[in-house]
Amino acid sequence: MTVTPTSKGVLLVLVSWTPNAPAGIERATAALAVGLAQAGHRPAIATAAPQPPDIGLPGVTVERLRLTDVTFPCDDVTLRRAVTWQDTALSRQIAELITLHRVDTVLFTDALWGLGRLRGDFPGHVHRALAAHVRPATLDAGPALARATRVIVPSPTVADEIAGWGPRVMRVIPNALLADPAVTPPDPQHREGLRRAGPVRVLARLGPEKGVAELLEAAHGWDRPVEVALAEAGFEDATGSQADLLEHCRALAAGRRNITLRGALAWSEVLPWLAGAAAVIVPSHQETFGLVALEAMSVGTPVVAYRVGNLPALIEPTGHGQYLLVDHEAGPAALHKTAQTLLEDDILYGATTQAVYRRASDFASHRIAELFIEAVS
Repeated sequence: MTVTPTSKGVLLVLVSWTPNAPAGIERATAALAVGLAQAGHRPAIATAAPQPPDIGLPGVTVERLRLTDVTFPCDDVTLRRAVTWQDTALSRQIAELITLHRVDTVLFTDALWGLGRLRGDFPGHVHRALAAHVRPATLDAGPALARATRVIVPSPTVADEIAGWGPRVMRVIPNALLADPAVTPPDPQHREGLRRAGPVRVLARLGPEKGVAELLEAAHGWDRPVEVALAEAGFEDATGSQADLLEHCRALAAGRRNITLRGALAWSEVLPWLAGAAAVIVPSHQETFGLVALEAMSVGTPVVAYRVGNLPALIEPTGHGQYLLVDHEAGPAALHKTAQTLLEDDILYGATTQAVYRRASDFASHRIAELFIEAVS
């Protein structure tokens, strides 16, 4: 990292952040921090979660916040109660980090989990930015939006969801890829081998909105191997809900020879695993951005998904949306049929792999970091 006179200090706040967390907001936070470091800025991440000795993000500092009465995973109610009781103490810690790191911008990465609802005042020169990766809960949205000088959303989908809630300055800044797309496009011969015999893969955290259970219910009799990686995030709808969903998915996969379930992937394993798929299915019922889809595209793997949320905005610019997107009402059987049709057409498949790879280059971390600095300056 080369620090210049114009470098900015940016503090990214997310209480659940930890390396290798299987959630888009954690990966997006890490990717933005890496991009800022690459551009010569001074990023630091503030988190309350336990950290390993080496976070593996060059140029990025991680600071531990003191937040009592919370263990991860936890639900919104538990976290909101703890943050409310410790608002003053948390605000004081953020102020100390602003001084320590000569911070110009504090990015609260969520109204609740990113502490955007904090009441504390910060020095007048410090921009207070709020990233709304999803529509905030009403209890948190009011105070977070009222105090933010900048509001950042990852897609027009989220912008539409929070329209009218009062943010004066709102900008769409897409999520970035943690690892920039390879300089060399996908090898056609390798891709052809995967088209013929490679597995269909699914990568998701354990949330009902990800649609994995419904996909597994419909996967009986599929001739192509289906490999699914599921992992527990630091947050959940209710205590134990992720464990219950995992047990349900295991029961659905039991005894089906074509379905393999595995656990969490480290961030360094995600792209190689997606690159080894003939196609990736994203069966989500809603997606405010679609980071897994973008990660698959960055290694030249075609993505089949429902036409929901931001997924059309990611996929349709490839020019192949009609071959990759399915109406949500058609259900998981249509996802399978669309993937099967794609894999049976060698010419269409080859063109699609190149198109999705080129599309992903728009989301390189240094490009998104530049957009972010422009938005908060």
